[in-house]
Amino acid sequence: MTPEVTVPVLDYASVLVFALTGALVASRAQLDIVGFFFFATLTGIGGGTLRDLLLGQDPVFWVQRPGLLILTSLASILVFFTAHLLESRYSVLLWLDALALAIAVPAGVGVAMDTGASPIVVVAMGVVTGTFGGLLRDVVGNELPLVLKQGELYVTATFGGAVVAVVLMEIGCPRIWALAACAVSVFGLRAGSMVFGWKLPTYRARPPRN
Repeated sequence: MTPEVTVPVLDYASVLVFALTGALVASRAQLDIVGFFFFATLTGIGGGTLRDLLLGQDPVFWVQRPGLLILTSLASILVFFTAHLLESRYSVLLWLDALALAIAVPAGVGVAMDTGASPIVVVAMGVVTGTFGGLLRDVVGNELPLVLKQGELYVTATFGGAVVAVVLMEIGCPRIWALAACAVSVFGLRAGSMVFGWKLPTYRARPPRN
C-alpha cells in the first residue's frame, strides 16, 4: 500500500472498530437506536477529529469522507441487534478497544507525518487519535474511563507504539513497516496489560511525619 492509501484505510478501520465499542457502551446503558448512533459516531470520529483540529486540517477527515458516518451508523445497527448475544459485553468492549487503539495510533502517526510535523508532535497525534474517542465514550457513558484505570497500560501503550513508528522511520525503515510495528506494539502492550497484569508503578502518598 502507498502512503496515500494506507492512512485512509487505517482511518476507516479505526472508526469502524471504535464505533463498535461506542455502540457496546450504549447497549450497556440500554439506550434506543438514536443513542447507539450517537455513541458510535462520537467514539468513532472523536480522536481523529481532535487530531485534525490540532494539526489545522481543513476540513477534518470525516467531512472529506462522509462515508465514515455511514460506517458508524452501520456499526450501531449491528450492535443494536446482536449485543444481547454476547456473553460478556464488557470483555468484548475491552478487546475491541485494544484493537481500535492498535489501528488508530498508526493512523494518527501517518496523518501527522503527512503534514511535516516534528517527531514529538507526530507521537502526540498518535496518542490523541488513539485515546480521545474512547475517553469521550466513557465519560459521556458514565463509565470509568479506560485511560484512567489505575496503573494499566493504555496511554502508555499508545505512546510506546507511536515512538516505535517514529524511531523506525527516522532510521530509514519503510513507512508501511513502521506503522505495522506501531500497531503490533500498541496491541501487544495493551493486551499484556489486560492478560498478564502489566502495569506502571503508581503514586503512593507517604504517611505524614510526626
